[in-house]
Amino acid sequence: MALTKEQIAGFEKQLTDWKMDLEESQSESMHQMHDQETSAFPDVADQAAAETDLSFDIRIKSRELKLIHKINETLHRLQEGDFGICDGCSGDIGIKRLQARPVTTLCIDCKSEQEQAEKTHID
Repeated sequence: MALTKEQIAGFEKQLTDWKMDLEESQSESMHQMHDQETSAFPDVADQAAAETDLSFDIRIKSRELKLIHKINETLHRLQEGDFGICDGCSGDIGIKRLQARPVTTLCIDCKSEQEQAEKTHID
């Protein structure tokens, strides 16, 4: 399955827009977190709740940074002509899978095998 130029352009726009949204969110969150750090809470429970919220926000932002990295890698694969090729079997990744998860690097069969292996390893 070879992607058309229009499909490639569509994926590139989708990924670029997604990346810009995430980067804007990262910037806004950093400002909010900085403002919260300077806030003092007279009540210990309020302070604990604020620290829990901050910890949760940091975890989310960390995951977003990882996603930005994956988007950058995917944009590079688009430029190199490797987008839509499975890292596991070198076969084509289905268009529906790419539409659902454009940063994917595995076809559905290889991803299923990977998840099964992880499940077996955990058990």
